[in-house]
Amino acid sequence: MHADELRTYSRISRRGFMGVSAAGTLAALHGTAPSLLQGATAPKATADSVIVLWMAGGMAQTETFDPKRYTPFEPGVRTEKVLSTFPQIDTVVDNIKLSKGLERVAKVMDRGALIRTFQAADLGFILHSRHQFHWHTGYIPPQSVAVPHLGSMVARTLGPRNPTVPAFVSIGQDLEIGAESPALKSFHTAGFLGSEYGPFLIKDPQDAAAAVRPPAELGDTRFASRRKLYEKLLSTEPVYQESSDFQRTSLIKSLDAADRLLTSPSAKAFDLSLEPKKSFDVYNNSRFGQGCLLARRLVEAGARYVEVTTEYVPFRYWDSHENGHERAETMKQTIDAPIAQLVLDLEERGLLNRTLVILASEFGRDAITEGKIGKEVKSQANTPDVMSLPKHYGMHRHFTGAGSVLLFGGGIKKGVVYGKTADERPCTTLENPVPMEDLHASMYHALGIPPDTAYIVEKRPVYVTKDGKGKPILDLFA
Repeated sequence: MHADELRTYSRISRRGFMGVSAAGTLAALHGTAPSLLQGATAPKATADSVIVLWMAGGMAQTETFDPKRYTPFEPGVRTEKVLSTFPQIDTVVDNIKLSKGLERVAKVMDRGALIRTFQAADLGFILHSRHQFHWHTGYIPPQSVAVPHLGSMVARTLGPRNPTVPAFVSIGQDLEIGAESPALKSFHTAGFLGSEYGPFLIKDPQDAAAAVRPPAELGDTRFASRRKLYEKLLSTEPVYQESSDFQRTSLIKSLDAADRLLTSPSAKAFDLSLEPKKSFDVYNNSRFGQGCLLARRLVEAGARYVEVTTEYVPFRYWDSHENGHERAETMKQTIDAPIAQLVLDLEERGLLNRTLVILASEFGRDAITEGKIGKEVKSQANTPDVMSLPKHYGMHRHFTGAGSVLLFGGGIKKGVVYGKTADERPCTTLENPVPMEDLHASMYHALGIPPDTAYIVEKRPVYVTKDGKGKPILDLFA
């Protein structure tokens, strides 16, 4: 449930109700509750929780976790000759090299596994929103049903770890970014599963504590009366006609969950001011860093699925169509310390073994190829053949031939690399490609969910992986 829904009672109106609910219950116009169709064979769970560290915008793999030959900037160098704009650095694992700027992560690589051959889908003309939708749901938009976010699927299938903590929390993404807003909202939803399994959305971790407190201007009596008024609104004819009993019941359950959180000690997990200063300072380098801290606190409190994003904003952050080197340098400064500290903190608290931490992005980057070799698509960047300015230095185009995914904990092997990419352009996948459905199957496998698990919606199955045929990468598991 969206954090703003906790305050909805104080601004009752039909328009307000529809606005809050559109991305959840009423987006899924299905009259009955979806039924669970269990997969054939449930694997033994190696994780109870998931933390997704989302590198929104297309992280350049050769500038981060799959470094290649380093070429320093020099006017006159041909762009096709530049593979990596940072030198490699050693890690604590002999055969794993990372890109300069990830020194803190390099020190914890003996706790994790690195996939270098993630294969983003071939969706034609490449749009961030379509690939992000696909990554977060397993389905290619548009769909005839409102398919749920992975976090909602996990929350519905496994249930909450703690009934007073939202099972699914999403941190760091502003959903009101102009033309991209509808696309982002389309997968930040529980879809046909109903509002009770939707994401609790927190744009800024510093505001998380306020999101779980009743409005200060209302006393308990007025707050309770507004809740009753809100429920009465759900039974009014205009709203009633646009929803189903299942949808209204699901929304009421989400409100019940909000009430439990407001009055529970679990609400303290949202308050970053309660974190000791020494610990807080390590994470306090950015909103993403604070989000990593909040994710750790929420998993400690019993959250099931938490996503922290560097945030998708067109042409900012990892969306590096120009000034790629400078962007990558800034982004690595943003993620390096918080990610490493998150791993160490989870380990120190005895939580890492049962928490799967995943760092991923919608696709990779290349200066020359848009798409992949043999399936190139229309280029969206005007990359010059010869570099003349610093803004030409870095990774510009969307590359689906290979990308990096980093995993820690949750039963994953330690200190290993999976997959091999070419050392020369186009640095494409050579061994062990990992398509989306197999990555998702691996995530579900860690949680004990078979890849052919499905929900019956409108008399047809909607699987947790593509057609129920995703194959977990067992070589990644200890």
